[in-house]
Amino acid sequence: MADEVLLRGRALTRRWGGLVAVDRVSIELRRGEVHAVIGTNGAGKSTLINILSGEIPPSAGQVELLGQDVTAWSQPRRAQAGLGRSYQRNTIYPGFSVFENCRLAAQARWPRPWAWWQSAAHCPDSSGAARTVIERVGLQEVQQRQAGLLSHGQKRQLEIAMCLATAPQVLLLDEPLAGMGAEETERMLELLRDLKAGHAILLVEHDMDAVFRIADRITVMVNGAVIASDTPEAVRASPAVQAAYLGGH
Repeated sequence: MADEVLLRGRALTRRWGGLVAVDRVSIELRRGEVHAVIGTNGAGKSTLINILSGEIPPSAGQVELLGQDVTAWSQPRRAQAGLGRSYQRNTIYPGFSVFENCRLAAQARWPRPWAWWQSAAHCPDSSGAARTVIERVGLQEVQQRQAGLLSHGQKRQLEIAMCLATAPQVLLLDEPLAGMGAEETERMLELLRDLKAGHAILLVEHDMDAVFRIADRITVMVNGAVIASDTPEAVRASPAVQAAYLGGH
Protein backbone atom coordinates (compact mmCIF):
# COMPACT_ATOMS: atom_id res chain seq x y z
CA MET A 1 0.00 0.00 0.00
CA ALA A 2 1.43 3.37 -1.03
CA ASP A 3 2.14 5.89 1.72
CA GLU A 4 2.49 3.07 4.26
CA VAL A 5 5.20 3.74 6.89
CA LEU A 6 7.71 0.90 6.55
CA LEU A 7 10.55 2.20 8.74
CA ARG A 8 10.29 4.60 11.64
CA GLY A 9 12.91 6.08 13.94
CA ARG A 10 11.67 7.62 17.18
CA ALA A 11 13.81 10.16 19.05
CA LEU A 12 17.03 8.41 18.01
CA THR A 13 20.14 9.54 19.86
CA ARG A 14 23.74 8.37 19.59
CA ARG A 15 26.48 9.58 21.91
CA TRP A 16 30.20 8.92 21.56
CA GLY A 17 31.51 9.95 24.97
CA GLY A 18 30.64 13.63 25.26
CA LEU A 19 29.82 13.99 21.55
CA VAL A 20 26.18 13.73 20.48
CA ALA A 21 26.36 12.50 16.87
CA VAL A 22 22.58 12.05 16.49
CA ASP A 23 20.31 14.11 18.71
CA ARG A 24 16.69 12.94 19.18
CA VAL A 25 16.05 12.39 15.47
CA SER A 26 12.64 11.09 14.42
CA ILE A 27 12.04 9.99 10.84
CA GLU A 28 9.43 8.04 8.86
CA LEU A 29 10.07 6.25 5.57
CA ARG A 30 6.97 5.55 3.48
CA ARG A 31 6.42 3.19 0.60
CA GLY A 32 6.34 5.11 -2.66
CA GLU A 33 8.61 7.92 -1.42
CA VAL A 34 12.25 8.91 -1.70
CA HIS A 35 13.15 10.55 1.61
CA ALA A 36 16.46 12.40 1.34
CA VAL A 37 18.63 13.28 4.34
CA ILE A 38 21.03 16.15 3.73
CA GLY A 39 23.54 18.06 5.81
CA THR A 40 27.19 19.07 5.86
CA ASN A 41 29.95 16.60 6.76
CA GLY A 42 29.61 15.67 10.42
CA ALA A 43 25.87 16.42 10.52
CA GLY A 44 25.11 12.84 11.61
CA LYS A 45 23.69 11.43 8.36
CA SER A 46 25.81 8.28 8.16
CA THR A 47 25.41 7.64 11.88
CA LEU A 48 21.65 7.83 11.42
CA ILE A 49 21.77 5.27 8.58
CA ASN A 50 23.97 3.02 10.70
CA ILE A 51 21.43 3.14 13.54
CA LEU A 52 18.49 2.45 11.23
CA SER A 53 20.28 -0.48 9.57
CA GLY A 54 21.36 -2.02 12.87
CA GLU A 55 25.09 -1.49 12.36
CA ILE A 56 25.32 0.47 15.60
CA PRO A 57 22.80 0.65 18.47
CA PRO A 58 21.21 3.95 19.50
CA SER A 59 22.05 5.38 22.90
CA ALA A 60 18.34 6.17 23.17
CA GLY A 61 15.25 5.95 20.99
CA GLN A 62 13.50 3.24 18.99
CA VAL A 63 13.57 1.77 15.48
CA GLU A 64 10.45 0.14 14.00
CA LEU A 65 10.53 -1.95 10.82
CA LEU A 66 7.20 -2.96 9.26
CA GLY A 67 5.45 -2.06 12.51
CA GLN A 68 7.76 -4.14 14.72
CA ASP A 69 10.24 -2.86 17.28
CA VAL A 70 13.66 -3.91 15.92
CA THR A 71 15.83 -1.66 18.10
CA ALA A 72 17.65 -4.64 19.60
CA TRP A 73 17.88 -6.59 16.32
CA SER A 74 21.22 -7.17 14.58
CA GLN A 75 21.89 -5.93 11.05
CA PRO A 76 21.55 -9.43 9.50
CA ARG A 77 18.22 -9.96 11.24
CA ARG A 78 16.91 -6.62 9.95
CA ALA A 79 18.13 -7.51 6.46
CA GLN A 80 16.24 -10.82 6.62
CA ALA A 81 13.13 -8.89 7.68
CA GLY A 82 13.22 -6.58 4.66
CA LEU A 83 15.87 -3.87 5.12
CA GLY A 84 18.55 -3.32 2.48
CA ARG A 85 21.36 -0.78 2.39
CA SER A 86 24.24 0.38 0.24
CA TYR A 87 27.43 2.06 1.41
CA GLN A 88 29.50 5.09 0.39
CA ARG A 89 32.29 2.76 -0.76
CA ASN A 90 31.83 -0.12 -3.17
CA THR A 91 31.09 -3.40 -1.39
CA ILE A 92 31.04 -5.65 -4.45
CA TYR A 93 33.18 -8.75 -5.01
CA PRO A 94 35.44 -7.46 -7.82
CA GLY A 95 36.75 -10.87 -8.89
CA PHE A 96 33.29 -12.35 -9.40
CA SER A 97 30.88 -11.75 -12.26
CA VAL A 98 27.92 -9.40 -11.96
CA PHE A 99 25.63 -12.45 -11.87
CA GLU A 100 27.64 -14.15 -9.11
CA ASN A 101 27.63 -10.98 -7.01
CA CYS A 102 23.85 -10.86 -7.19
CA ARG A 103 23.44 -14.59 -6.65
CA LEU A 104 25.60 -14.45 -3.52
CA ALA A 105 23.54 -11.55 -2.20
CA ALA A 106 20.31 -13.45 -2.88
CA GLN A 107 21.70 -16.48 -1.08
CA ALA A 108 21.46 -14.52 2.19
CA ARG A 109 17.72 -14.37 1.60
CA TRP A 110 17.38 -18.02 0.57
CA PRO A 111 20.00 -19.95 2.59
CA ARG A 112 19.84 -23.71 2.05
CA PRO A 113 21.88 -25.34 4.83
CA TRP A 114 19.86 -28.55 4.49
CA ALA A 115 20.93 -29.06 0.86
CA TRP A 116 24.53 -29.75 1.81
CA TRP A 117 24.99 -32.14 -1.10
CA GLN A 118 24.13 -29.52 -3.71
CA SER A 119 26.23 -26.56 -4.86
CA ALA A 120 24.71 -23.24 -3.83
CA ALA A 121 25.29 -22.11 -7.40
CA HIS A 122 22.46 -24.44 -8.46
CA CYS A 123 19.88 -22.93 -6.10
CA PRO A 124 16.99 -21.92 -8.39
CA ASP A 125 15.67 -19.29 -5.96
CA SER A 126 18.91 -17.31 -5.63
CA SER A 127 19.77 -17.69 -9.33
CA GLY A 128 16.29 -16.56 -10.36
CA ALA A 129 16.45 -13.59 -8.00
CA ALA A 130 19.85 -12.64 -9.43
CA ARG A 131 18.55 -12.63 -13.00
CA THR A 132 15.51 -10.58 -11.99
CA VAL A 133 17.45 -7.81 -10.22
CA ILE A 134 20.10 -7.64 -12.94
CA GLU A 135 17.34 -6.93 -15.45
CA ARG A 136 15.70 -4.47 -13.04
CA VAL A 137 18.80 -2.27 -12.83
CA GLY A 138 19.72 -2.64 -16.51
CA LEU A 139 22.91 -4.70 -16.30
CA GLN A 140 21.80 -7.65 -18.47
CA GLU A 141 24.45 -6.98 -21.14
CA VAL A 142 27.30 -7.16 -18.61
CA GLN A 143 26.01 -9.87 -16.26
CA GLN A 144 28.92 -12.19 -17.04
CA ARG A 145 31.54 -9.44 -16.83
CA GLN A 146 33.90 -9.40 -13.86
CA ALA A 147 32.49 -6.81 -11.44
CA GLY A 148 35.85 -5.12 -10.94
CA LEU A 149 35.91 -4.20 -14.64
CA LEU A 150 32.62 -2.29 -14.58
CA SER A 151 32.45 1.49 -14.87
CA HIS A 152 31.94 3.44 -11.65
CA GLY A 153 28.26 3.99 -12.42
CA GLN A 154 27.72 0.32 -13.23
CA LYS A 155 29.33 -0.66 -9.93
CA ARG A 156 26.84 1.55 -8.08
CA GLN A 157 24.01 -0.04 -10.09
CA LEU A 158 25.37 -3.46 -9.13
CA GLU A 159 25.36 -2.49 -5.44
CA ILE A 160 21.67 -1.62 -5.67
CA ALA A 161 21.01 -4.87 -7.56
CA MET A 162 22.72 -6.78 -4.73
CA CYS A 163 20.51 -4.89 -2.28
CA LEU A 164 17.39 -5.80 -4.26
CA ALA A 165 18.44 -9.45 -4.41
CA THR A 166 17.64 -9.77 -0.71
CA ALA A 167 14.01 -8.74 -1.46
CA PRO A 168 13.93 -5.65 0.79
CA GLN A 169 10.97 -3.35 1.28
CA VAL A 170 13.17 -0.53 2.64
CA LEU A 171 16.33 0.74 0.91
CA LEU A 172 18.92 2.84 2.75
CA LEU A 173 21.22 4.34 0.11
CA ASP A 174 24.36 6.16 1.25
CA GLU A 175 25.61 8.51 -1.49
CA PRO A 176 24.75 6.32 -4.51
CA LEU A 177 25.54 9.22 -6.90
CA ALA A 178 29.03 9.95 -5.56
CA GLY A 179 31.60 10.25 -8.33
CA MET A 180 29.10 9.87 -11.17
CA GLY A 181 29.04 11.83 -14.39
CA ALA A 182 25.87 13.45 -15.74
CA GLU A 183 24.78 10.45 -17.84
CA GLU A 184 25.35 7.96 -15.00
CA THR A 185 23.49 10.24 -12.58
CA GLU A 186 20.47 10.36 -14.91
CA ARG A 187 20.47 6.58 -15.18
CA MET A 188 20.58 6.19 -11.39
CA LEU A 189 17.80 8.75 -10.82
CA GLU A 190 15.61 6.91 -13.32
CA LEU A 191 16.28 3.66 -11.44
CA LEU A 192 15.31 5.28 -8.12
CA ARG A 193 12.08 6.60 -9.65
CA ASP A 194 11.29 3.09 -10.83
CA LEU A 195 12.10 1.50 -7.47
CA LYS A 196 10.18 3.85 -5.21
CA ALA A 197 6.75 2.51 -6.20
CA GLY A 198 7.40 -0.71 -4.29
CA HIS A 199 9.85 0.52 -1.68
CA ALA A 200 10.53 3.12 0.97
CA ILE A 201 13.86 4.75 0.08
CA LEU A 202 16.17 6.75 2.34
CA LEU A 203 18.71 8.68 0.28
CA VAL A 204 21.78 10.34 1.82
CA GLU A 205 23.32 12.45 -0.91
CA HIS A 206 25.52 15.54 -1.44
CA ASP A 207 24.36 16.28 -5.01
CA MET A 208 21.74 18.92 -4.17
CA ASP A 209 20.45 19.26 -7.74
CA ALA A 210 19.71 15.54 -7.81
CA VAL A 211 18.20 15.56 -4.32
CA PHE A 212 15.72 18.32 -5.14
CA ARG A 213 14.77 16.54 -8.37
CA ILE A 214 14.19 13.07 -6.92
CA ALA A 215 13.11 13.53 -3.29
CA ASP A 216 9.49 13.56 -2.14
CA ARG A 217 10.56 14.67 1.33
CA ILE A 218 13.83 16.11 2.65
CA THR A 219 15.17 16.03 6.20
CA VAL A 220 17.95 18.49 6.97
CA MET A 221 20.43 17.72 9.76
CA VAL A 222 22.84 20.10 11.47
CA ASN A 223 25.13 19.01 14.31
CA GLY A 224 23.20 15.76 14.76
CA ALA A 225 19.75 17.37 15.02
CA VAL A 226 16.93 17.88 12.51
CA ILE A 227 16.28 21.54 11.65
CA ALA A 228 13.70 20.85 8.92
CA SER A 229 11.76 17.94 7.44
CA ASP A 230 9.31 18.78 4.68
CA THR A 231 8.68 18.83 0.95
CA PRO A 232 11.57 19.97 -1.29
CA GLU A 233 9.78 23.25 -1.97
CA ALA A 234 9.30 24.01 1.73
CA VAL A 235 12.87 23.04 2.58
CA ARG A 236 14.30 25.20 -0.20
CA ALA A 237 12.26 28.16 1.09
CA SER A 238 13.18 27.66 4.76
CA PRO A 239 15.29 30.56 6.14
CA ALA A 240 16.79 28.21 8.75
CA VAL A 241 17.95 25.77 6.06
CA GLN A 242 19.28 28.55 3.86
CA ALA A 243 21.27 29.99 6.75
CA ALA A 244 22.61 26.66 8.01
CA TYR A 245 23.18 24.65 4.86
CA LEU A 246 22.20 26.10 1.49
CA GLY A 247 24.20 29.26 2.01
CA GLY A 248 21.29 31.63 1.65
CA HIS A 249 20.75 30.85 -2.06
